[in-house]
Amino acid sequence: MPGTARYAPRPLRGRGLAIGIDIGGTKVAAGVVDPDGVIVASARRETPGQDPRRVETVIVDLVRELGRGRRIRSVGIGAAGWMDLDNGTVLFSPHLAWRNEPLRANLEKLLRRRVTVLNDADAAAWAEWRFGAGRGEPRLVCITLGTGIGGAMITDGVLERGRHGVAGEFGHQIIVPNGHRCECGNRGCWEQYASGNALGREARELATANSPVAQSMLREVHGQAESITGAVVTRLALQGDPACRELIDDVGQWLGLGIANLAAALDPGTFVIGGGLGAAGSLLIDPARRSFERNLTGRGFRPAAVITTAALGPEAGLVGAADLSRIRSGPLLRRGYGAAPVARRGERR
Repeated sequence: MPGTARYAPRPLRGRGLAIGIDIGGTKVAAGVVDPDGVIVASARRETPGQDPRRVETVIVDLVRELGRGRRIRSVGIGAAGWMDLDNGTVLFSPHLAWRNEPLRANLEKLLRRRVTVLNDADAAAWAEWRFGAGRGEPRLVCITLGTGIGGAMITDGVLERGRHGVAGEFGHQIIVPNGHRCECGNRGCWEQYASGNALGREARELATANSPVAQSMLREVHGQAESITGAVVTRLALQGDPACRELIDDVGQWLGLGIANLAAALDPGTFVIGGGLGAAGSLLIDPARRSFERNLTGRGFRPAAVITTAALGPEAGLVGAADLSRIRSGPLLRRGYGAAPVARRGERR
């Protein structure tokens, strides 16, 4: 059966440098990470379209570039999508052309070293739990806002992956029946309303209609409405642009609604919000908190989770991938995430 339900970390051991790589829909970010979670060198490339072989070539180039002159203990890859953890295979990625892609095997052949492959949101959550905003939190949910929405949960130091290894795809909860079409094939997924892509889409609609409130965005992209992205909107919002701030406020309200749904199901102590869109800071988090409080089941009669921004920013994914690759060891390599499997009730190990 692909995946395993829970992974509890063995004692965190292993020194030395590790390379972590975070593969997103628009960029491939890489860094050399020390055992304290500090990035000592970094590099990035644009994600090269939809060709899996070209993505692998970019990864290999980054590992070789960053490893030059350094003694690298391990390499970890965080990739968006559903994973077969036992075999290091990307079963499906909504934003990349990976379908049953044997990513780990391919990279190990090219790099001639062992490689850890894991979900990118799991990597980010692990980094925040180990080194960032989630330290000391026994029940943490991490939400990464980028091209889409990724998610992960850590309970008492255990990365929760579900029965089949594909838990945490929070962005694909259907929040608006028959809503916007999603890359996953469904309609109305949460990430179509609360992600960087959603922010960019709403901004482009304003600009395409030549709305007077969109003129600053159009100037920023030299009149090319199709070039407006969530990152452009976020940058202008942080500079004080009213229309961009309103757009981020709207996304924040959708974000808070989805978080309230997750709180009803999972009851974590802390939600950590990371990813590229997390750079909007309080412009995003404040409306998310208001929406969360308004939509939380049992509000006023139950403790409410803390909602906070990620401490490690968009680098959390590569930090977590590097750290998880470092702490894994020999016979556990095929089991995923450098962790010892915890038996479910009624099972034997």
